[in-house]
Amino acid sequence: MEKKSFLTSPINFLAHWRSLPPYELISYIFMYASVPMLAYGIQPYDSNIVRIIVFTIITLYAGFFAALIWNDITDADIDFVAHPDRPIPSGRISKRKFFAIALFFSALVFIFAILVSPICLIIVGAAALFVAFHDKYLKKFVKIPAYSEIFTPVQWVVVAVFGFFAVWTAIPQDSSILIDLSFLGTINTNKDAIIQMIVLVLFTYFADNAHDLAEGIVDAEGDKIHGVRTYATSFGEKNAARVSFVWFLISGILGVILFYTIILSFFTILSFVFLVLFIILWLYIMFYSYKLLKSDKKHIKKIGAIVGRKGFDYFLFSYNLIFLDVLIQIIISNFY
Repeated sequence: MEKKSFLTSPINFLAHWRSLPPYELISYIFMYASVPMLAYGIQPYDSNIVRIIVFTIITLYAGFFAALIWNDITDADIDFVAHPDRPIPSGRISKRKFFAIALFFSALVFIFAILVSPICLIIVGAAALFVAFHDKYLKKFVKIPAYSEIFTPVQWVVVAVFGFFAVWTAIPQDSSILIDLSFLGTINTNKDAIIQMIVLVLFTYFADNAHDLAEGIVDAEGDKIHGVRTYATSFGEKNAARVSFVWFLISGILGVILFYTIILSFFTILSFVFLVLFIILWLYIMFYSYKLLKSDKKHIKKIGAIVGRKGFDYFLFSYNLIFLDVLIQIIISNFY
């Protein structure tokens, strides 16, 4: 019976591993689809772009779970203090079995990445190596203040980079920049697309880091015990709240720039559907971030947990808005 449970765990463990809300699990699909859709633009869809979108979703979704599991394995000692309800501290699963599940998801990442293009395989391979060394060694031993939270968002930056390169390397299209990498294939892109990717990468970094800082306030006690350098452990919880507020502010500006073409003089396909809804979402998280900024020592951890959760939703839903905006425009352009 135990053997059967172990063999089926890569499929059914999602329901018992973490209390991930259903809306979050669904939202990842839209998030991972949004970037190749943004990179491809408003033009007729065929089987090639649909294939790239589907393979991108599978690659990044598997990577998401692999990264979380690796983090749970490497941070088990910290979680005994900060998150005793997680699988390893609570005794619901052993490190050995969790390791096998992580390998399963990691294999999916590499298989579907190579089905997109060799360059996309290199992107996820480099990201996997960084995450492995970061989680296992670097964040516990590197002496740079706040090192852990400075580099953690790199894992999410891969979403933006992978989605653009999936289109640039797998779907031939008109471009002003063509880079031939021999057996790795070619990169077909243009200046506007590169700028758009850079803005999305920066937005991803600041939006994810802002919510990480709030969650780091909650985890400060466990992180201090094990020498993990976050903003809260390096500079204090109040300073972490201040930096988090500024990062949310910067992320909002970058989100507007992603739409507003005049500032950088590059082309974007996003419409006012994205802009209006994004600004509402941004003001919402800024309100809660301000509450964290003004909180006293007694309530800072409680509010930090709220901002951490809502901040991640802000980050996730911003990508969902990109998906929604592009989808609406595609429907309109094809049927009206």
